Amino acid sequence: MNSPATPSGLLGDTSTRDYSRKLKLFNAFAAPELRQAIASLALKPGMRVLDAGCGTGEALAWLAAEVAPGGAVIGMDLATSHVRAARSVTPEDVALVLQANMLEAPLVPASFDLAWSVNVINHLRSPTAGIDALGLLLRPGGRIALGQSSLLPDMYFAWDSRLERLVNEAVRQYYRDRYQLDERDLTDVRAIVGLLRKAGLRDVSARTFMIERVAPLRAEDEAYLAETIFRDTWGSRLEPYLAKTDYEELMRLCDPLHPDFALRRPDFHFLQSFTLVVGTIAVEP
Repeated sequence: MNSPATPSGLLGDTSTRDYSRKLKLFNAFAAPELRQAIASLALKPGMRVLDAGCGTGEALAWLAAEVAPGGAVIGMDLATSHVRAARSVTPEDVALVLQANMLEAPLVPASFDLAWSVNVINHLRSPTAGIDALGLLLRPGGRIALGQSSLLPDMYFAWDSRLERLVNEAVRQYYRDRYQLDERDLTDVRAIVGLLRKAGLRDVSARTFMIERVAPLRAEDEAYLAETIFRDTWGSRLEPYLAKTDYEELMRLCDPLHPDFALRRPDFHFLQSFTLVVGTIAVEP
């Protein structure tokens, strides 16, 4: 495992980094679409599944249900806090949770039928190395399923595409500045189909699920959007990247105590894409 002080990924991940609250909120918010994506894989009883970058572990039970009876699910994550959270919600008879770097997984090669990995490949300095590492863990004919949010721009303010565009651009610039990245450093995540084909996988397919929400929102939807997006992704960090009037307008829309709070507007309509790309390990003749 990497030293806690040594970031192992493009976005500063270490074993001590903790964004478990954000992961829990996302999994509760996107649970219907994530479970639909898992169902699309047509897993069978008895299969062995690895969740690489399992985060707080909500998907482990969903995967386990698809391969029962007789199947096995293992979750793996780099962060101590994420592993602790995953173990707290996952009984050992449902899934085993390990703390490890997916590039150095302490697992038996060629022992899994599926490697499921969601919103992880974009954190790696070399997505190709990550795909190769997962491929080594798969049996001939096994599959890699890479899920990625937001390959298409999200829609938050259906009534104001200008402000939405400016906010999305400001977020991207903030993260490029924070991690000292060039925009071209982040392009691999848009090319998952090509990455899997380049790695030699066969029958590569892609399917995009739309996460669509309209007012009135479920409690899980409002919690994710208000806390993870409006407060923690946007908030004060965007002030240097927006004109004063635009930033003030954004803050009004993000303030639950303001009459203009976006999530309570009757015309609130949110769209986010979730793309699942699947490839199969070649079977030797």
